[in-house]
Amino acid sequence: MIFHRTLIAAALVFAFPAFAATLGDDGLHKADWMRDTFKDLREDLEEANAEGKRLLVIIEQRGCIYCTKMHEEVFPTPEISAALNDMYFVVQINMFGDIEVTDFDGTTLPEKEMVRRWNALFTPTLMFFPQEVAADQTATQAAVAVMPGAFSRSTTLNLLNWITEEGYLGDEPFQKYHARIIQEQGIIE
Repeated sequence: MIFHRTLIAAALVFAFPAFAATLGDDGLHKADWMRDTFKDLREDLEEANAEGKRLLVIIEQRGCIYCTKMHEEVFPTPEISAALNDMYFVVQINMFGDIEVTDFDGTTLPEKEMVRRWNALFTPTLMFFPQEVAADQTATQAAVAVMPGAFSRSTTLNLLNWITEEGYLGDEPFQKYHARIIQEQGIIE
């Protein structure tokens, strides 16, 4: 009898990840570094700038295994979690949601229609924005980088750093920056 209880207890420990991400009522992962806003990107950008942070929109969907991978294996990494918390103003969009989103150009649509407008096909998709966006631009036009899908810890961290360092304004594209950092740190992907 004791053997069976021990076996069941062990099975339960291994069945649930140690860092299981919290799920909201909408079925999406929730993190402390995410902001609950009115989803008006113009206001979100203004607030991000006021806090000295970069605006990041993350598009996710219920049941997304790649979102789960990012929330359980990548985002909890101390350096990544700190970067998201300290350097980014993160707004979550539900790929199939109905909450109204206002784009930079003033267009207001439900989340699912806005995601279609932006041609976002994968979840998670991370969209990074500059500190200034023209009033006639859409999020797709304004984004300085888009990360569609799940990536490794080092790729994610390097992208977060490349954005805050404004690497997109320089001569070193992200792939070369990432390769250089990997070589300098001796990281094996």
